[in-house]
Amino acid sequence: MTPRTALSRATVILTVTHAALLFASGFLEAQELEPRLLTNVPVGMNFALVGYAYSRGNILLDPAVPVEDLDSKLHTFVGAYVRALDIGGLAGKVDVILPFASGDWTGKLEGQDTARSVTGFGDPRVRLSVTLVGAPALEAADFATYQQGTIVGASVQVMAPFGQYDSSKLLNLGSNRWAVRSVIGASQAVGPWTLEAYGGAWVFTENSDFFGGSTVTQKPLLVGKAHVIYDFSRGRWLAFDLGYGIGGRTTIDGNVRDTRISTFRFGVTLALPLAASHTLRLVAASAARIERGPDFDALGTSYQYRWGGTP
Repeated sequence: MTPRTALSRATVILTVTHAALLFASGFLEAQELEPRLLTNVPVGMNFALVGYAYSRGNILLDPAVPVEDLDSKLHTFVGAYVRALDIGGLAGKVDVILPFASGDWTGKLEGQDTARSVTGFGDPRVRLSVTLVGAPALEAADFATYQQGTIVGASVQVMAPFGQYDSSKLLNLGSNRWAVRSVIGASQAVGPWTLEAYGGAWVFTENSDFFGGSTVTQKPLLVGKAHVIYDFSRGRWLAFDLGYGIGGRTTIDGNVRDTRISTFRFGVTLALPLAASHTLRLVAASAARIERGPDFDALGTSYQYRWGGTP
């Protein structure tokens, strides 16, 4: 395999490393579906991504918000940047995600109809990922001979409270609190198939300026996800995704609410290379709640461009 072929393969592989980018507004999307998160790419390679998704259902809400019969229509635009790193000889990545959304919500608050339309930025995210086993940091010239076997890795993502927020409103694009997600996972390549499994948790700081001046705290939210990926010829591949989240019960001014999240998420992702440095991605996702949490359907697409990491 030549270095150019290897770089093209890496470009296509990473295209859907961040499958949740299209749904990155609001932390209820906690069991985000992200196939290929652990995939190795040459050190110094950069990726820029822009995407759009349309979602409808119960989405983009803090579980503490006491709104019933919620229906939302949400347009999400996302910009992201990823760079491959050498972290002490181990392959790593850093990524930055900035969502922008426009949506309409209708529901009931204490039996009364309530609605809001809002447009603005959601909370930005920064993540550092590192592969602990099976994916050494490689320059482009050495990457041509690399073949994936078993990879084990971890990541830490921080969501900053800089999104649009108004404490006089129940429904917001920002969360007005910090959140940190830690994840550990494994990826195994078997012929054209790749099997992946991840587990992790979100932890949250308090929101001391919730609706009406209240204070909200939330217990950790545990998440798990699995992916089955098939590589077609010429860099095309298809992923089937499953996620589950549980926990995250909230307390408002010391009063525990019945807001424990328990929800599944399903997704399908298709990567289509347009050229050596350009890739199109198509995503369909759906969430079904058992107790509380997101319950929606979404369709999205994104375009990715890569550069750097060449010999």
